[in-house]
Amino acid sequence: MATEAFEDIVETFDFLDDWEDRYRHVIDMGKAMPALDEALKVPATKVDGCSSQVWLVPMPQDGLFHFRGDSDAMIVRGLVAILTALYDGVPLAQVGKIDAAAELGRLGLTDHLSAQRSNGLRAMVERIRLVAASG
Repeated sequence: MATEAFEDIVETFDFLDDWEDRYRHVIDMGKAMPALDEALKVPATKVDGCSSQVWLVPMPQDGLFHFRGDSDAMIVRGLVAILTALYDGVPLAQVGKIDAAAELGRLGLTDHLSAQRSNGLRAMVERIRLVAASG
């Protein structure tokens, strides 16, 4: 059920031999993401439950889920980029059906993130699901 963009990330992670290379790749993905306009970094878009500051701005269009996001922490910004690859462009009705834990598990993320980062990642996924469900 994963998007082509997410499958590309899975392929890249399969190619990278160790977690340090994968970690750098996640950071590079975050750096490559366009910055979120400061005007969108408001309490309504902030994700609670993350140790760093994270903002997710939903932009559903034509029945598809689109969003932009940002964080003040480079690794978390990379995680936002991964979630963008997983969810962006998915039909709104399908967003809640994506098994994020299983998909992210394919990247080995859960084994290498701190408990706080894992909690933050879960909070981001929950926000995405909630926003998509409300349409």
